[in-house]
Amino acid sequence: MATTGAVPMITLNNGVEIPQLGFGVFQIPPEDTKEATLVALREGYRHIDTAEMYGNEREVGEAVRESGIDRDKIFVTSKLNNGYHAPEAAAKAFEDTLSALDIGHLDLFLMHWPLTDGGYVDAWKAMEEMLQGGRVRAIGVSNFKQHHLNRLFAETTVVPAVNQIEIHPYLAQDDMRDFDREHQIATEAWSPIAQGKVLDDAVIERIARRTGKSPAQVVLRWHIQRGDIVFPKSVTPERVRDNFAIFDFELSDADMSDITALDRAERTGPDPDVFDYIPS
Repeated sequence: MATTGAVPMITLNNGVEIPQLGFGVFQIPPEDTKEATLVALREGYRHIDTAEMYGNEREVGEAVRESGIDRDKIFVTSKLNNGYHAPEAAAKAFEDTLSALDIGHLDLFLMHWPLTDGGYVDAWKAMEEMLQGGRVRAIGVSNFKQHHLNRLFAETTVVPAVNQIEIHPYLAQDDMRDFDREHQIATEAWSPIAQGKVLDDAVIERIARRTGKSPAQVVLRWHIQRGDIVFPKSVTPERVRDNFAIFDFELSDADMSDITALDRAERTGPDPDVFDYIPS
């Protein structure tokens, strides 16, 4: 793990480096996305996570272009929507994402959900062709469990660079994280503070008081020290700034253990084994 400025860089299994802390735009309305992303970039974020499903790729691209920051200094992720797992549909969706962003290349493209029909294998083969085409630097998956990944290992060629899954103190996902690590797959954490549900937990509040940090900063620091790639989202400039200010303190081993012990296998989002949502 190398460090550029304050934010550690994690090297993916194909040699591409990704900032460990990023800015997420999930549930940020398109009309607010450009300014929110510009605020994040001004604060020092260099990793932006969007998706076709979020409906705000275009505004992310506008912010990247207007930021004045060298394109190669910003890591941009987007995702293949659930309705486009057929190979031709996946290829078109990728082209549409590149067109919407209008920033040249994409740094990481993820399959958003595996779905239950098994079509994710064909979609992954299409994504392997995208990688070979050179306009995306790395490909990965999101919300994949071990059995999904084992099928990819058996039936395809490229090992995903990233698996983006729900992780927070109430859903620590240590087994899945260990599996990813064993196969040289970086783990990204979505819903890192459980949509705020963990912030009033007594254990986290106690650690926040001792460190002089906010509960959100404590939880984000827990992710960083575990090795998760994390991308909190907010449209509030002060919170965007606070979420970035997590590299001037460390949690003790006891703090880390106490937070991880809060795990109760509680999801804020759907279980990937049953989720089949396709946006209309």
